[in-house]
Amino acid sequence: MSATQHRRLPPEVNRILYVRNLPFKVTSSEMYEIFGKYGSLRQIRLGSSNDTRGTAFVIFDDIYDAKSAVDHLSGFNVGGRYIVVLYYQPKKNVNRLGMEVKKAQIEDLKKEVEASATN
Repeated sequence: MSATQHRRLPPEVNRILYVRNLPFKVTSSEMYEIFGKYGSLRQIRLGSSNDTRGTAFVIFDDIYDAKSAVDHLSGFNVGGRYIVVLYYQPKKNVNRLGMEVKKAQIEDLKKEVEASATN
């Protein structure tokens, strides 16, 4: 079946996957071995900082390969851990970033009000 004959995909489906609950010691080559079975991979980025360890972004060349990986690998056991494979949703991250910026602005305003109240 060619890509033009596939049924319409839900809007959240895309080529970029976000993977959580990975063992901290998983390697890039192990990730390529696991995800490469579902299609051609463009890139894998493993989290390396304290707050991103155990996560990865996996980018497929083809959206249908990415969908197949999500369908088959969510809940897959890797190194004794059951991984969570989701479609990357940048709007959620933008919203989260926007909230952090707004919280910082509120804190700055609170400091300004407190400073002017003491003067």
